Amino acid sequence: MTVGIVGLGLIGGSLCKAYKENAPQTRVLGWDLDPKITGIAQIAGVIDGELTDERLRECDLILVAIYPQAAIDWILKKAPLFNKDGVVMDCCGVKKKVCDACFEAARREGFLFVGGHPMAGSHNAGFKYSRGDLYKGAPMAIVPPCFDDIDLLERIKRLLLPVGFGKISVTSAEHHDEVIAFTSQMAHVVSNAYVKSPTAENHKGFSAGSYKDLTRVAWLSAPMWSELFMENKDCLLKELTLFRDNINAYIEALEKEDGEKLCALLKEGSDIKGRIDGR
Repeated sequence: MTVGIVGLGLIGGSLCKAYKENAPQTRVLGWDLDPKITGIAQIAGVIDGELTDERLRECDLILVAIYPQAAIDWILKKAPLFNKDGVVMDCCGVKKKVCDACFEAARREGFLFVGGHPMAGSHNAGFKYSRGDLYKGAPMAIVPPCFDDIDLLERIKRLLLPVGFGKISVTSAEHHDEVIAFTSQMAHVVSNAYVKSPTAENHKGFSAGSYKDLTRVAWLSAPMWSELFMENKDCLLKELTLFRDNINAYIEALEKEDGEKLCALLKEGSDIKGRIDGR
């Protein structure tokens, strides 16, 4: 099997390492916007060679691990060169815009495109922080062009098997973006806003697990996340508006010194958490 990987940062570099470590017989070709990174990856044995235009037709699977608009632009530009019997999959954190553009290109040029989102990462970016076990046990969401092709779904699972995902979920682009606005994007906004309190400067010696958990994703790549937020702004605004209204209820209870109301709000949240976690 030959796998081509576009973008050799944390996500793409970790994909390369996963294939080389878990399926060493796999031929891995890579490309990065920075030629130095491509060269470093090849010297390190993470890739077997550069993913050139001439080699695109040799790939059974191409994984595009760059920003959403860049991924769309790259796939549309290279569309005539893809292996018609292979699979092209993006790895972007939003799916609607990417899938709309790439499904159309796939129909026009006669290749197979599948939307993908490997849900693992780190606050550290770049190839130097990539690792082969980044995706071990992690969820992977895929958006296929049709949902009733069992053979296609099994084929995708086989192609991704060496990466080590814990669960592969099949979803629509719309549903993915709605859910990810809550499970990932809002969490990053809240964490990033939370540390803007002046009190954060004095947290050492007074903070434990709750502070660490809530602030873990405050350290982020601003260009990448701002693009993801803007691409999914309707879903994210819906979640943030609901969050704001819920926070205002706690503020109001405190301002009015309404301990009974505050207790009820806290119990409600605790009960919801217990229910969704199956406790």
